[in-house]
Order: sequence, then structure tokens, then C-alpha cells
Amino acid sequence: MSGKSDRRIRIKAHIRHKISGTAQKPRLTVFRSNAQIYAQVIDDVQGVTVASASSLGLKEKVSKVEQAAKVGALVAKVAQEAGISEVVFDRNGYLYHGRVKQLAAAAREAGLKF
Repeated sequence: MSGKSDRRIRIKAHIRHKISGTAQKPRLTVFRSNAQIYAQVIDDVQGVTVASASSLGLKEKVSKVEQAAKVGALVAKVAQEAGISEVVFDRNGYLYHGRVKQLAAAAREAGLKF
């Protein structure tokens, strides 16, 4: 592995030591690849994914930042349909900047509280 991915894994472990999702307040986690972005709402107590969304299902061709905003709004909609209004945000070791920040902002605008 490269130094950058090792650093992200160390940061991720530090974050996950502090953050855990429950049934009342699940964890909204983000995974970012070079081309796509994924978001999951996870109940860590039961070990189940309550809601998820990704940019794989998006049909139109948009920039990656706009893609992240659409995924944020979509995961918020799916989570609210599952009865979840409040989450704890897990940036998964990524910097809170760019696509990660845009996804979080769009999820907040769509009604998720964190």
C-alpha cells in the first residue's frame, strides 16, 4: 500500500474507535473511489445496513462533486423512508473537503440531522 492509503486507514481506525451507530442514531459512512461515491447508513449494534445509495445508479453525466450531492440527497431520502432522521457522520478517513463535504451538505439539506 502507498503512504496515503496507510494514513487513511490509520485515521479511519481512530475515527471508528470513537464513532459507532445505534438503532436510534445510525452511522452515515462514505466511501469514495476515483470514479464513484457510495454512502451507507449502518446500525453497528446489529451489524446491518439500514439504507444505502451510490453514484452507480445515476444516469446523467455530471461532475464528481455534483454526483456526490445527488448521492447525499438520495441517501437522506432512503434513510427517512426507513424511519431515520438523525445520524452520526463517518468521513471514513477522508478529509472533510470536496466530494465528502458536498455529500454531507446535501444530506443535511434533504433532512438528515448530524
